[in-house]
Amino acid sequence: MTKWEYSTVPLLVHATKQILDTWGEDGWELVQVVPGPNPEQLVAYLKREKQA
Repeated sequence: MTKWEYSTVPLLVHATKQILDTWGEDGWELVQVVPGPNPEQLVAYLKREKQA
């Protein structure tokens, strides 16, 4: 059975692609993006397979 680890990451609107690309290079997969505490910020939920 696959086990996952999760992370939440604040995203800045002007650097969203750069932030997600950086996490993606480390094996993280984007699950969802939700509004953050203010209009200029989003929060990304990411997951990746947990290493044994």
